[in-house]
Amino acid sequence: MGRAYEYRKARKFKRWGMMAKTFTKIGKDIALAVKSGGPDPTSNGRLRAVIQNARAANMPKENVDRAIKRAVSKEQEDFKEITYEGYGPHGIAIVIETATDNINRTVANLRSYFTKSGGALGTSGMLDFMFDRKSVFRIPAGNIDLDELELEMIDFGADEISLDEEAEQIVIYGEFTAFGAIQKHLEEKGYELKQAEFERIPNDTKELSEEESADLEKLLERIEEDEDVLNVFHNMR
Repeated sequence: MGRAYEYRKARKFKRWGMMAKTFTKIGKDIALAVKSGGPDPTSNGRLRAVIQNARAANMPKENVDRAIKRAVSKEQEDFKEITYEGYGPHGIAIVIETATDNINRTVANLRSYFTKSGGALGTSGMLDFMFDRKSVFRIPAGNIDLDELELEMIDFGADEISLDEEAEQIVIYGEFTAFGAIQKHLEEKGYELKQAEFERIPNDTKELSEEESADLEKLLERIEEDEDVLNVFHNMR
């Protein structure tokens, strides 16, 4: 079923290693989910997925409940989801997803990071042809038969299923628009959702030398440490 995604997002969740920043990111995800679909996870699939991700990150339930209450209160900042694109050192394409309450601050910071690294922040949509936006779900591998699961999920929009042996998880890729259908089926069938999110998968990757990779890593680190940044995707192999 389709091509295999040989893709690793280097450092995508580096700051998730720090608990406080992890919870800050999830808090923004909750605010955005509530804004788009309301505070009831029963009828808001996006919020339900964020809560699952919070649980996987060991975020206390009271923190999650507090974030939901804050999201519907007047205290909540008005976050806007904005995607930025550009080329880093050595021609690596980078897509950055942000949630910001100050667009001028965010774009100024990102432009500074790119410029100092020898790259350039570009225009919106310039890299759309280089990445496929996918729905991605992770469930425990257990004794699940991959072939049977593949046949089961194809009718709901899944187009790639692989085994992550290191994490002992099965990764299900689907079309961006199939997120709701895949999520609903997995929940109805009783599969334990470890993570559910959107990822941008590069159509082609570029290999760098060790020295060149180090140059790019410095830029990625600066970007990922920015409080407005949610996710970073690139096409370095």
